[in-house]
Amino acid sequence: MFAAYPLVRNVSAFWTRFGVSRSPSREGSSPSSASSFRIRSCICLFYICALAAAAAAQDPDALYAARADPASAAQAADLWAARLASDPADFEAAWKIARACYWLGSHAPPRERRGYLERGIDAAEKAIALRSERPEGHFWLAANMGTLAESYGISAGLRYRGRIRRELETVLRIDPAFMDGSADRALGRWYHKVPRLFGGNRRRAEDHLRASLKYDPYSTVSHFFLAELLLDEDRTDEARRELRAVLDAPFNPAWAPEDADYKARARALIATLD
Repeated sequence: MFAAYPLVRNVSAFWTRFGVSRSPSREGSSPSSASSFRIRSCICLFYICALAAAAAAQDPDALYAARADPASAAQAADLWAARLASDPADFEAAWKIARACYWLGSHAPPRERRGYLERGIDAAEKAIALRSERPEGHFWLAANMGTLAESYGISAGLRYRGRIRRELETVLRIDPAFMDGSADRALGRWYHKVPRLFGGNRRRAEDHLRASLKYDPYSTVSHFFLAELLLDEDRTDEARRELRAVLDAPFNPAWAPEDADYKARARALIATLD
């Protein structure tokens, strides 16, 4: 006689013996599959975030936006330099190197600053050679030269003073509103800081600085430069009002690191007047 396999009591028990649930599950219909789905979702999210972070780390515009950390600005400059090396006709990369180097010329470790400014001058010259009808190269050339002139003695000042003014006047001809009147702002600084013997003129300095404020009434840089000029003319009450305007100005999202710098400088200077 055959030893018959014991009969199951019901259909449900039969399927259970073979490891099959009463009704085969669909995705997410059982606790184990739901947990597995959540794990897979978390892993995918992790990789998406990691890829986004890696992409941001290689985006020079994002790195420059974080220039309050000089290392971030330096990385941006290197990425743009790599772009320019691979495509010498890349005008945007050229002027953005000059812009980043201008920032690093006053925020990098002191021993590195002059090198960055000279690198910025070279990049701006390349931008001008590529697109002389655009304001970016002219402006950032003048900016890098101006910082060199102010920071490294009379010889640098004498070497660059004429070129700085010409480049800024070129920007005014191309686009007076460029970067909210930055050419007027920088010319105001030029006429204030250059000795009268070599073309300095405080009246013209004030005219240019006030002209720049027509484009951006909240410019912390323009108000601060105007305050310094007024102090040199012993117009202390007017200077105090300009410094107060620096402190009261809202932060411009595009220039927040600069605004933070000039607000700190204004607080320090106004403290000496009280």
